[in-house]
Amino acid sequence: MQDLETFDVAGKRVFLRCDLNVPVKNRQISDDGRIRASLPTINFLLEKGASLVIAAHLGRPKGEIKAELSLAPVAKRLGELLGREIIFISQISGPEVLVKARALKCGEILLLENIRFNALETSKDDTERQIFAKELAAYADLYVGDGFGAVHRKHASVFELPKLLPHAAGKLIAAEVEVLKKLTQEPARPYGVILGGAKVSDKIGVISNLLGKVDVMAIGGAMVFTFLAAQGKEIGKSLVEIDLIDAVKELIEKAAKNGVQLLLPTDIVVAKAFAVDSPATLVSADAIAADQIGLDIGPQSAKAFAEAILKCKTVFWNGPMGVFEFPAFAAGTKTIAQALTKVSGLCVVGGGDSAAAVRALGFSDSDFGYISTGGGASLEYLEGKELPGLKALDLI
Repeated sequence: MQDLETFDVAGKRVFLRCDLNVPVKNRQISDDGRIRASLPTINFLLEKGASLVIAAHLGRPKGEIKAELSLAPVAKRLGELLGREIIFISQISGPEVLVKARALKCGEILLLENIRFNALETSKDDTERQIFAKELAAYADLYVGDGFGAVHRKHASVFELPKLLPHAAGKLIAAEVEVLKKLTQEPARPYGVILGGAKVSDKIGVISNLLGKVDVMAIGGAMVFTFLAAQGKEIGKSLVEIDLIDAVKELIEKAAKNGVQLLLPTDIVVAKAFAVDSPATLVSADAIAADQIGLDIGPQSAKAFAEAILKCKTVFWNGPMGVFEFPAFAAGTKTIAQALTKVSGLCVVGGGDSAAAVRALGFSDSDFGYISTGGGASLEYLEGKELPGLKALDLI
């Protein structure tokens, strides 16, 4: 593996794959965390005398050009944070892009439009991705991979492209991998994991794998209702994955067999509708009415989760405890976040909605041990899967 610190980039054009997949609505960025996380690598390369061709994605346009998923607002914010001009081009490939890339001077940055606007980037066909990667390779002399949030994807700019150019991992990816190794290789104990979010199906693999490694696991978010249903409890109109109830029963049994303290909510904040103005009611987890939907864990549950977390020396959190975007259903997530700020050992907030939640609730990144940029990538790493983007960078 090439070390970025000794990578000779002076006077070279570097193709930098970043993760700039930030929440954008009406061309306004609500959380620029991933842009900020890319700055150390960008600044390092510029200080070493490189020019940059930056590629990134936004959302899942599935090969179609969608104005609401343009990287134009990202280009504007990146320029503000760097204090320098960003040359933004509303294209990804073609002669005009090649001309602009090859004309870059030392210290200049060219940001391509959303790379997923080109269907070849995410094609399931290896040959098609290879064709696209060869076109991208013509823009630069070297490749630096720093988009951790995409390393679990076998995409052209993540997997094929680094094989075509001398390559190195960026500072963000290196930091992410170092933290994940601490979570998987002899973590300090007790080791606790808090998982939330909408669906069990998104996390069933990592839950199963971690039940053989952790001491405590707390489950919140909408996915908890599949667990409650597996225990035979009424869950009203709450989100449930009926087809996974048997699998969840097996997970509950596995936790008991492995001596893992599995924490499920004992009280739930419910409402009659999924709406910001829907009146909230606190009920026992055994007493969710047929016309109610669970939208947050209750205060008793949040306190129990927090107390268990504070006894741990290693903690990983992925997924909010409720609909934190609605003030009436944000308390569970806020209580967990507050507890995490007091953990004495390693505390990792696992990307995506979790990172957005802590910032939206008034916490700063410095309040936590580490905030990951890649929710899905982190989970797949913890699940034990081989991540294509790390393999391409010779990190595994």
